Amino acid sequence: MKEFLLPYGKEKLTAKIEDEHFAGVLLSELHSYKAPKSGAELVQEALEHPIGTPRLCDMAAGKKKVVVISSDHTRPVPSHIMMPLILAEIRKGNPDADITILISTGLHRSTTKEELAAKFGPEIMANEKIVVHDCDDKDNLVYLGKLPSGGNLIINRLAAEADLLVAEGFIEPHFFAGFSGGRKSVLPGVASRETVMYNHNSGFIADPHARTGVIEGNPVHNDMLYAARAARLDFIVNVVIDAAHDPIFAVAGDCDLAHRVGREFLASKCQVDAIPADIVISTNGGYPLDQNIYQSVKGMTAAEATVKEGGVIIMLSKAADGHGGKYFHETFRDEKDLNRMMKTFLDRKPEETIIDQWQSQIFARLLLKATVVFVSSCDDQLVEDLHMVPAHSMEEAMEKAKAIVKKDDYKVTVIPDGVSVIVRE
Repeated sequence: MKEFLLPYGKEKLTAKIEDEHFAGVLLSELHSYKAPKSGAELVQEALEHPIGTPRLCDMAAGKKKVVVISSDHTRPVPSHIMMPLILAEIRKGNPDADITILISTGLHRSTTKEELAAKFGPEIMANEKIVVHDCDDKDNLVYLGKLPSGGNLIINRLAAEADLLVAEGFIEPHFFAGFSGGRKSVLPGVASRETVMYNHNSGFIADPHARTGVIEGNPVHNDMLYAARAARLDFIVNVVIDAAHDPIFAVAGDCDLAHRVGREFLASKCQVDAIPADIVISTNGGYPLDQNIYQSVKGMTAAEATVKEGGVIIMLSKAADGHGGKYFHETFRDEKDLNRMMKTFLDRKPEETIIDQWQSQIFARLLLKATVVFVSSCDDQLVEDLHMVPAHSMEEAMEKAKAIVKKDDYKVTVIPDGVSVIVRE
């Protein structure tokens, strides 16, 4: 019997797989990698040896308005480690800099004061200016021209008018942008709703290059990098984190060149070969990434890449906040025919992209391949609205999965953290 402790919210659930049914485990080496230094030391070292730019302290000299973009509550960025070092580096070169921390919510809800306090700690909360981006606040958005794809590039005024624009973030596999971090701080981070929705259009999402770990030829990435350059994103500080959300690698400097070094390190640790199976168990890595069903689609895409056609994905996600997207929920609740839903998405022009369409499109794609048994704290009706089979324990999920595959010789693959692996099919 194989046993796995799998992240579920802030807890763990145990999966037990009989030896004869066990196909294998897809595990990122990030979980076992031992960093040579502490997270703070790694970040400081990156700041002192930037890639493709001068040091941040030198860049800050003489600059009046400095904006530091920071991720929001949906990302486990260790800002309590990173931000004090970034601020100190800026003030080393310019003690009088007028610094604003801009929270890159993208299309997410506004980050609360409690979430900001948990993210930054009391000292930064008490002493720094923090502004939360609002993608619909037209008075505080600025037009910067056209994206290569033809969409309008509209971003937060604070970012656009900064004398020095800096971003902190983390690099992880991303299910259609290739990787998170770097250029994503601008688009979608501090962009307008119109800009984000155009970038997430159905044609881009359907492109075979818009996949986890793919940058070359990725149309989503190409627009994002253009946006970062147009916004004059001068300097980034990005980390790769382990399962405890501690930095194990850090890069700083140019938003593309430094990001490349970071994603090359990440890919070297988390690329795994698919192990095809009838049942695949995945997670979203626990809290904070499994707060809702919407975000949990990311962990499901890792399972999608290794589950057999017509198989079952068991997805563990506490999803205490429910569906996470009103339109995402309504799309699946109101349309029972997934093929018809997909055709509707693909027929829609980029400028007609609707809210949450990209997530719905990817979710529909994987539901057309496999049944999803969803282990969560959600109401059963909500899970069924989203075309999934509800379960509230690992044991219940396994029984339901076995009943669906209807095979005595079924095989099971386990992915302890679906958002930390790049599965090669």
